[in-house]
Amino acid sequence: MAENMDYGKIGLKSGLEVHQQLETRKLFCNCPSVLRKDEPDFTIKRRLHAIAGESGEVDVAAKHEASLDREFSYEAYDTTCLVELDECPPYKINQEALKIALQVSLLLNCKILSISQIMRKTVVDGSNTSGFQRTVLIARDGFVETQSGRVGIASICLEEDSARIVGEKGGEKIAVYRLDRLGIPLIEIATEPDIKTPEQAKEVALHMGEILRSTKVKRGIGTIRQDVNLSIKNGKRVELKGFQDIRNVERAMETEVKRQQELVKKGKSVSEVRAVGEDGSSRFLRPMPGAARMYPETDLPLLKISRDFLNEAKKDLPKLKKDLEEELEGEGLSKEMASLLLKEGKVEEFKELLHISHNPNLTAKVLLVYPKEISSREKISLNKVEKILTKDVFANVLENLKKGKFSEGDLKHILTKILRGEEATEAVKVSKEEASVFEEKIINLIKEKPGLSFNAYMGLVMKEFRGQISGNEAAEIIKKYIK
Repeated sequence: MAENMDYGKIGLKSGLEVHQQLETRKLFCNCPSVLRKDEPDFTIKRRLHAIAGESGEVDVAAKHEASLDREFSYEAYDTTCLVELDECPPYKINQEALKIALQVSLLLNCKILSISQIMRKTVVDGSNTSGFQRTVLIARDGFVETQSGRVGIASICLEEDSARIVGEKGGEKIAVYRLDRLGIPLIEIATEPDIKTPEQAKEVALHMGEILRSTKVKRGIGTIRQDVNLSIKNGKRVELKGFQDIRNVERAMETEVKRQQELVKKGKSVSEVRAVGEDGSSRFLRPMPGAARMYPETDLPLLKISRDFLNEAKKDLPKLKKDLEEELEGEGLSKEMASLLLKEGKVEEFKELLHISHNPNLTAKVLLVYPKEISSREKISLNKVEKILTKDVFANVLENLKKGKFSEGDLKHILTKILRGEEATEAVKVSKEEASVFEEKIINLIKEKPGLSFNAYMGLVMKEFRGQISGNEAAEIIKKYIK
């Protein structure tokens, strides 16, 4: 379908909203941002009502939710505080979360607001005990470059996540929420409606995902949510909510465009929010919210971002994957090895060990290749190998290699001995007696199987000694006793 669709002709306009949880304590209290699986310690019940905002109007989405007349039951824990229960005012905004939001804003070329008003956003579906969500505008007017042109970043906000729904009772009259997620800091990134095709939407989402993952964000299912706003010529804007897998964005947009084309033909286009299923189809969720749902937070002062705080965020600005790859390749690593270091999150360990060895390829092998090879040969899980062969062990062994206590060819053999329980100080000593025993055994092996090639003997020796001797040592001994 995507191949045959002329999105320019049908006038597709689209924008993305990305919501990413941060790996910090909660935004307006000191509670941990940890999801609980155990039974709750207590529950509270609430009913929420839609009221007029600062403009004097009741938001249409809030009015719709209120018309459902539902009761809300909230499961709480010993980690739940009065702020989460809406029984006391919020604390000052979490400074670590604010710093991360500033860094994301800088990486997306945005203009930082030095003063901003924390706002309340009316939410009466039960996902907030207070009936509103706190949010604050951090930056605006940024951009990302794509193969199809520049896409503007309209705004970056820092807001508190909602409670998570865990069930319903009495049909749909009582919704059960859990308060462990309520208040976890979220960065909300909203693009301008500059996206012209589903492929471009995916490209933008992937780029923003790379930027977010370079900072201190939570990982895993449920920690990032993506929404798509789109419309076509003569149609009305629809918001598609709930993407957790970016691969679903293209399919869902294509399906929605087709649905809107049918509505335009029938003259039935309407603005609404729709939930997206795994197959790309969508269902009505609620009417599109309006500006009437926003009003100032009166329990908190204006948010002021000082020059010193902004400079601190700039000083610690993380590097993106592309920049890190180029930096690692500049150290002499292959593109594949640099990519593997990034994938396994061992760049910092690599840099620390490189100061000792001054040999980038050997350092990368010690971190990435040798543990896997030893795990396979010794038939020990990689997880267990990595618990024993730590960064400190590698540092010790590389220090001794630099001092000339053994050759590079002995490295894997020494790491194997440490894995088997030998103290590192003893393992780095390749004794003459040990070498003599190996030589005697290799001589016997050659006598038992005369006439083989050098490579054949090497294969037999490495299989026989299973890492107890280095390849270089084995080769030197074999060469001494074959013609």
